[in-house]
Amino acid sequence: MVAVIGDIHGCFHTLKSLYGEVKAKYPDIEIFSVGDLVDRGRFSSEVVDFIKQNNIRFTAGNHDLMFYYFMNYPTHPIGKAWIYNGSDATMRSYEHKLGKIREHMVIIKNAPLFIDLEDCFISHAGISSFYYPKINKNILDEPAKLNSFLIDELNSMHGVIWSRDVLINLGKLQIVGHTRYKEIYFHKKSNALYIDTSAYSGNKLSAVVIEKNDIVDKFSVPTIEEDIESNY
Repeated sequence: MVAVIGDIHGCFHTLKSLYGEVKAKYPDIEIFSVGDLVDRGRFSSEVVDFIKQNNIRFTAGNHDLMFYYFMNYPTHPIGKAWIYNGSDATMRSYEHKLGKIREHMVIIKNAPLFIDLEDCFISHAGISSFYYPKINKNILDEPAKLNSFLIDELNSMHGVIWSRDVLINLGKLQIVGHTRYKEIYFHKKSNALYIDTSAYSGNKLSAVVIEKNDIVDKFSVPTIEEDIESNY
């Protein structure tokens, strides 16, 4: 059994509240996140610290990688996109702690593009059906091959950090964020669960508890106002 948190986007106080609710009910559960820790909300640096301190494993989101590439390879296409996608709020969160950036770059760099568990398959935007039949459910038996393919397609609009396509049915429950919904949404045909409930816009931050591809529980916490940037 595992818990998975949706896109956080700098909503630190909301994250603490949600985490507390999950742990109060499931004190020993391992917690994961679909990524997009940073940008848009007011406390990106605090979110990354919290993720590290509480051993929350996460898959890299497009906003995390835009931040990383801008800081390290600013002419890279992924890095260049960051300046138009919530970077201002992130930089303000690091304003008086620039030494944190290098530490957090390592954390983001080391984040995988997917986490394949017994209970579910976690990634940021999911495995697009655009790639069928190059990718099908058998690809989970070859994780190195899948990872190599996803890296090659990293900046494709169909890629695992960008896709808004219908997802491929992997024969296992996919847990994803990236595409926002007001409520947690299950797409039956693709066996995909969307858990980005737009925390940064003032809706809520959500998490699900999964056991062997079944949804055991759901949590949602309304966004705490302190986390919200006025621009959003």
